[in-house]
Amino acid sequence: MKRLAIVGLGHRSGKFIDEIAEKFRDSVALAGFCDLSSVRLAAQNRWLRARHGLGPVPEYPPDRFEEMIRKERADTVLVATVDSEHHEYIARALACGCRVITEKPMAVDAEKCRVVMDAAAKHPGMLRVAFNYRWAPPHAAVKALLAARTIGRVRGVLLEWMLDVRHGADYFRRWHSDKASSGGLLVHKATHHFDLVNWWTDSIPDSVFAWGDLMFYGKANAVARGQESLTRYPRYTGVAQAKGDPFRLDLGENGRFKELYLDAEAETGYIRDRNVFREGISIEDNLGVLVRYRGGLLLNYVLNAFSPREGMRVVFNGDQGRIEYTLFGKSGRGRAENDEGHPAGAEPGGVVVPSEGPSVRVFPHFGLPYAVPVESGEGGHWGGDPLLMRNLFAGEPAPDPLGQGAGTEQGAASVLVGIAGNRSMAEGRPVTFADVLPLRPEAQRLSELT
Repeated sequence: MKRLAIVGLGHRSGKFIDEIAEKFRDSVALAGFCDLSSVRLAAQNRWLRARHGLGPVPEYPPDRFEEMIRKERADTVLVATVDSEHHEYIARALACGCRVITEKPMAVDAEKCRVVMDAAAKHPGMLRVAFNYRWAPPHAAVKALLAARTIGRVRGVLLEWMLDVRHGADYFRRWHSDKASSGGLLVHKATHHFDLVNWWTDSIPDSVFAWGDLMFYGKANAVARGQESLTRYPRYTGVAQAKGDPFRLDLGENGRFKELYLDAEAETGYIRDRNVFREGISIEDNLGVLVRYRGGLLLNYVLNAFSPREGMRVVFNGDQGRIEYTLFGKSGRGRAENDEGHPAGAEPGGVVVPSEGPSVRVFPHFGLPYAVPVESGEGGHWGGDPLLMRNLFAGEPAPDPLGQGAGTEQGAASVLVGIAGNRSMAEGRPVTFADVLPLRPEAQRLSELT
């Protein structure tokens, strides 16, 4: 039985805790919780007892992390902290001899990525990166089509990712809006998308050119659009003036958010509901990236964080045809209990655009186009979360014929696209991985990397 310690007890780790308590209590024991907030630690333990009849799990502050591992005999550590701290806890856990599961991104800059890779090199096979997008059934179906050479060898990919004005806005309320903490959306969010392209095409990225700017969120943009009234308060919770604001998130309206964030503010200083139209935001909300891969594959990537729709369009151009894949989720105004702003229902006067579901069409050379039936699975991230959890925590993990599990080098192959992209934007030039942190030069396929 695994003895799992968790560092970082925010909303995302709660998803892991619930899944383990519901489905994997026979193969995983929750050995320890570590967080800088005693309020959050107590809340997660209280919910664990109330919902699942388990606990209490021993609680530790960050400066007693190694003591927690030793005293509670943890053999596996889940890292779910602020992104800029991932490298630290990965390295500390590996040094204690633990297996490590980290939320993406593995690290937020080249120096921190090097820390992880150096630590992992001393403990091969001990680090997993939790890329839940790989496990979503519709994404896996596309992977199977490409692996079967349905359109021959893929030569080019176009990927447009749209975050709607509910989900996208939430990154600008949180710590994610500070580039030093998150690496910006090119690292925190696009790591998912770069990893998908790497994995779908079994390719290793090599050089990046990127453009991006803050064009919608932030005070100056709101004022320029004539929406100065939306900038007059620093946060939303408990502010009467914000009642009619469509970007409002009131932490007091949901018990889970209230206990994890509002009640912990005095301890942590973290404000979870900051005004998205304030000064001081250091990340971009509109981005374009050109990536060249070993072997010549080209990726054109666009990320927009203020779209009226939530979802993606992706096109694969191969030397024997083309695949077009779309997936749109719900969009619109939701309620505070939604993870990362995903809408669970409409507020009074609000609108929710229903999901369209996945669509895959194949266009062969010299043949008729045809649709491939694909469906999302049950659970978060189009069914990817439960399948990832099963692979990570089940007593007998299922086979992995599509290579959906990811280790250190594959984690680096995705995050380094965003890191190189950030440098490209800052310097106004193409940036190669050799400029940032080179991957093994002899490898030509992603599957050759750990």
